[in-house]
Amino acid sequence: MCALCDFKVHAYMLCELYAYGVGPELYKTSTSQTLTHFFLVASVFNLRSLFCLLTQQEEDMTEPSKVIHVRNVGHEISEPDLLQLFQPFGVINKLVMLRAKNQALLQMQDVPSAVSAMQFYANVQPSIRGRNVYVQFSSHQELTTMEQSTQGRVDEPNRILLVTIHHMLYPITVEVLHQVFSPHGYVEKIVTFQKSAGFQALIQFQLRQSAVAARNSLQGRNIYDGCCQLDIQFSNLEELQVNYNNERSRDFTNPSLPSEQKGRPSQPGYGDAGGGYPQMNNAAAIATAFGGGLPPGISGTNDRCTILASNLNPDRIDEDKLFNLFSLYGNIVRIKLLRNKPDHALVQMGDGFQAELAVHFLKGATLFGKRLEVNFSKHPNITMGAETHEYLNSNLNRFNRNAAKNYRYCCSPTKMIHLSTLPQDVTEDEIISHLEEHGSIINTKVFEMNGKKQALVLFENEEQATEALVCKHATTLVDSMIRISFSQVQTI
Repeated sequence: MCALCDFKVHAYMLCELYAYGVGPELYKTSTSQTLTHFFLVASVFNLRSLFCLLTQQEEDMTEPSKVIHVRNVGHEISEPDLLQLFQPFGVINKLVMLRAKNQALLQMQDVPSAVSAMQFYANVQPSIRGRNVYVQFSSHQELTTMEQSTQGRVDEPNRILLVTIHHMLYPITVEVLHQVFSPHGYVEKIVTFQKSAGFQALIQFQLRQSAVAARNSLQGRNIYDGCCQLDIQFSNLEELQVNYNNERSRDFTNPSLPSEQKGRPSQPGYGDAGGGYPQMNNAAAIATAFGGGLPPGISGTNDRCTILASNLNPDRIDEDKLFNLFSLYGNIVRIKLLRNKPDHALVQMGDGFQAELAVHFLKGATLFGKRLEVNFSKHPNITMGAETHEYLNSNLNRFNRNAAKNYRYCCSPTKMIHLSTLPQDVTEDEIISHLEEHGSIINTKVFEMNGKKQALVLFENEEQATEALVCKHATTLVDSMIRISFSQVQTI
């Protein structure tokens, strides 16, 4: 018997003995007959109560510490958010953000302050920005310099800043970042990319003191009102390598750089590690969108282009509605509704990567009261025929232009949809009137970006938003054909 199992048996027996008023001395000298009796009793004993008791005793034995361990710290939670949560209980000496683990370590001035915080949050669930966080005493009694440097951020001042944008409601470009950071000193280079932490940028100043001043001034602030929050730390890079001057990267010291080199990734090396995708003719766009890596759950190795969508609502679905949904993840070649299976359809995507995105993000989505089943088909392609709809040359295919941007915004259906190419004089009432037949609209926001009118519309649930998208994408609103996509932002 392993040591852990042996411990559990002994603990179990002791609990039973105490329940019968028998002390541990008798347990040590008990005969096998006595032990057999207690094992029989144990067979009907409530194990859950026992383990709850043991767990509670273990928690009670945790030694109080000045250091509090905080878990479930999402990327949207900033240092000021955590400080605000614990400042009512005393002075906070140190805070270490463990971004890779979604955790944080926070050191109060003394143990009584930490105990007060723990006692309060034992009865009140702490929550930041709608996310529950969980607190406990840390095994550390003190946060040392070594622990801060190895577990948390490396805050050694450097002229290169690593900037993460949280709650990104509006697109962030090189120009926007330059406008925000240049007041603090001469910005030499900027590189933007997408990683698992979200949209990020590396910003290189000419002088280290300029980078320090920018971080001190901008950390935790929003670029736009209520959104696009800056999370800034010092990078450990010594020099940025910029190959192209475009919307994703810029070398302000070398304006003669080309805008792009066809067929090659624009900025290898700054994203997550990852190989190339030789079977894809849009490898450059993929590398640009995902920074050399891929979203979690996407392998990038699929070569099957045709998808079988099933459990559709045959009374409400048609080829154009399927096009509007699946074209969020790639160009559509052909779509065919199966006559012998009215709730089945075949969708042929532009390549295997786009098909993998569609299967990954749409599996289990709900549309017209049905939970979709989305899988790869055994058919390599859809043959032309009377029942096949051709979309290869459709100008509504989203990935013919700005493929990298469209890849970047791929996600599962959300409650929020984004409307673009709106008429300049459109009103919120006109937008609501155009969409409200598909569900309860909770909130709307009309705004202007780069001189173009856009809007966000929040529905009560994902199904309503999905229905609005498939029914109203590419429809006309006040003489303008509107584009609709899902937004990854969930609050307005």
